[in-house]
Amino acid sequence: MSWSHRSTQDAIRHEIHDRSSLAPALFAKFQALIYQEAGIWLSTHKQALLTGRLSRRLRFLGLSDMQEYYQLVTQTDQLHERAVMIDCITTNETHFFREVRHFDFLSQHVFPRWHQEAAAGQRTTHIRVWSAGCSSGEEPYSLAMLLLKHFPAEKGWNLEVLATDISTRILEKAREAVYPIGKMKDIPEEYLRAYMLKGRGEHKGVMKVSPELHRVVRFARVNLHADVYPLQGFFDLIFCRNVLIYFDQKSKEKVINGIVRHLSPSGLLFVGHSEHLAGISPSLKTVAPTVHARMLASEELPKQGCARSAVSGSAFCV
Repeated sequence: MSWSHRSTQDAIRHEIHDRSSLAPALFAKFQALIYQEAGIWLSTHKQALLTGRLSRRLRFLGLSDMQEYYQLVTQTDQLHERAVMIDCITTNETHFFREVRHFDFLSQHVFPRWHQEAAAGQRTTHIRVWSAGCSSGEEPYSLAMLLLKHFPAEKGWNLEVLATDISTRILEKAREAVYPIGKMKDIPEEYLRAYMLKGRGEHKGVMKVSPELHRVVRFARVNLHADVYPLQGFFDLIFCRNVLIYFDQKSKEKVINGIVRHLSPSGLLFVGHSEHLAGISPSLKTVAPTVHARMLASEELPKQGCARSAVSGSAFCV
């Protein structure tokens, strides 16, 4: 490497450091702003993450430092920039059929009951599911595959999967529904054949969800920390998994209470296996590990039993 080239790289590194350096008092202001906007609390050890994620944004906007960016993002007319800021700091990592026991629980215990209730005229054939914090779309598309298998349209079922996230960037990726071919390992063979299209030629190395699957899923931006969600009606299932880990206790209570307002009286709420709702919402009762129902509906759900998983092949007991 030539000395001139090395000097240029050093200058760029110094410029990035100068742009993204963050005094403790200014970091505290960003903490408060992000918490106000999204309910996400950045602990002090996340300062490097914040500066690293926002440094590219500063360069794009031509701003000199984090103080100048803070002055910009706190202006009342900068709603879009605040959304971009949240985009920058959130992590979006997931895969198809993540935490497979939840899908097993649906197949073995919930869907048979829905079929029985529909046959007896006790429930509608319209199923609504909400994937809250859907990230790049693997979760809602996994749910749609499972639903299409068990509730085909030709037998009168009407399926609706709403997928929401706070990140506009990740929602655009989810709508595209194109994934690296390596992700096929997470999808059972029968679903791969039925609902995924393998790319060829210039699209080699990727796969895309089928039009049938894409029609079931609708995407929208929803801030779970907002006082009111732009949603109508109730959902039979709500998946809010690996989302609560970003919130402190107060924000968790606000988010769960907001979500429960959209859960049908007989609906189920699924959270991540590392997340617990103890003491957060008195209106919910645990009916299986990380599966919750409204108090009035919980007693109707199965309490005991084991079955072999159609998705993973493992035994699952509740």
